[in-house]
Amino acid sequence: MTLRFAYNTNGAANHRLGDALRLIADSGYDGVALTLDHHHFDPFAPNLIRRSEMLAGLLEHLGLGLVVETGARFLLNPRAKHEPTLISPEAAGRAHRLDFLCRAVDICATCRGEAVSFWAGVPRRGEVALKDAWRWLVDGVARLSDHAASRGVVLAMEPEPGMLVETVDAWHHLQEEVKLLGAAPFKLALDVGHLMVTQERDPADAVREFAPVLGTVALEDMKRGVHEHLPFGEGDMDIVSVLRELLQARYDRLVCIELSRDAHRAHTMIPTALEWLRARLPSDAGVAA
Repeated sequence: MTLRFAYNTNGAANHRLGDALRLIADSGYDGVALTLDHHHFDPFAPNLIRRSEMLAGLLEHLGLGLVVETGARFLLNPRAKHEPTLISPEAAGRAHRLDFLCRAVDICATCRGEAVSFWAGVPRRGEVALKDAWRWLVDGVARLSDHAASRGVVLAMEPEPGMLVETVDAWHHLQEEVKLLGAAPFKLALDVGHLMVTQERDPADAVREFAPVLGTVALEDMKRGVHEHLPFGEGDMDIVSVLRELLQARYDRLVCIELSRDAHRAHTMIPTALEWLRARLPSDAGVAA
């Protein structure tokens, strides 16, 4: 077997979506991680169902699989980054985030995508008690999980440095809390670079440990303790060991390259990132083709 790679459209923010998808396909990728945004498939624009069907047709024509990403910075609030979230103190804000995430699930279902990735959010300092934030998060994720299950979509929570759920251990705790409500299970969206920031686990060890529950994987280089997505070869990660563990686990879902800071040079970064990875794919991973 071999790994299947996708590129995140947040790293092609200066391209029209159609142009970005064609560039990704022409560069040899197997899929795309589509970050829903005001300029890249706005989930709040009119005719969502029809537009989703057209997107599904384009992805099929280009031979691209799909992971839906929900990390747009200012889609829900143009004056507050990543707000509102599932842990915002305003009930209307939490409902707005949940509506957005449910729309992401619906888009993924129509496009026959592999997964929807989402995160918890940052508790507002001085406004939100941690026990309230956790209660709101468990409730919101339970509702979202049930909606995803009803649409046949894999839902995956991504631990994000600085957020309420920032480690894989916190992800596991959330999963257990949601199970107690009787909601459908959800998987782990593992951004391998984030492990370099939190330093909770070696990235390759984490892939081995959590391989059975991975819903999607994001990959980039990163320096220890610094949350900055870097091109491959510019950080401290042993990327080859991560690739080897993915191969040994027979991971067959999309591995999504996320280089959101490099949109200004997407025309060169998209092809060269894939070339870099393919040149370093281990040939001794111990799995049959």
